[in-house]
Amino acid sequence: MVNDEVDFTRLKELLGVTDGNLASHIKALEKLNYIEVYKQFVNRKPKTTYRASKEGRVAFAKHIEALEKIIKQQKT
Repeated sequence: MVNDEVDFTRLKELLGVTDGNLASHIKALEKLNYIEVYKQFVNRKPKTTYRASKEGRVAFAKHIEALEKIIKQQKT
């Protein structure tokens, strides 16, 4: 993982998705306990930050392993 945590606005920019699209994906990841959500106020403005949970990091590692297996199979 590159970043320990990221806020909603930056994540939306990185992924190039709409607010609604990102929100629905975040809900799904949160439901699976793959991410942790932190809400706070910064200069009286709401700020939501996300961090991969332990379960999320394990699931991500397994996903990368599966993708690597697919790539290796295509090379042979």
